[in-house]
Amino acid sequence: MPKPIVPKSLQSYVTDWMMSPGLEHDGFVFMTGLTGADADGLLADNPTDQIEAVFEKIGMVLTEAGLGFEHLVEMTSYHVGLRDHLNAFKDIRAKYVSEPFPAWTAIEVAGFVREGACIEIRCIARRN
Repeated sequence: MPKPIVPKSLQSYVTDWMMSPGLEHDGFVFMTGLTGADADGLLADNPTDQIEAVFEKIGMVLTEAGLGFEHLVEMTSYHVGLRDHLNAFKDIRAKYVSEPFPAWTAIEVAGFVREGACIEIRCIARRN
């Protein structure tokens, strides 16, 4: 049976959007695409702060599941203005992931539900 992974600060995903920030099934944790709004729902104007915020949210979901970034097996990042902040993204990502690195796909998109968001990341983690 799938088990929802819901950090307290992300409870609005369940109540407002009827989705789990993470869902564990058969040792895998599938994460909803998370944007770069901070824990208070505020969205920074610059991509660097948004990228930092989204990695912090990923960390919250992993921690709630009893996992860490070393458990990530796949990451898909969606970007508005990919080439404008790709180097910043790579630098920030390198602070969180380590070998063996998760598989990663970066995709340029036209926009997100949240106006002003420039990044959304979806991940899959696996228990060892």
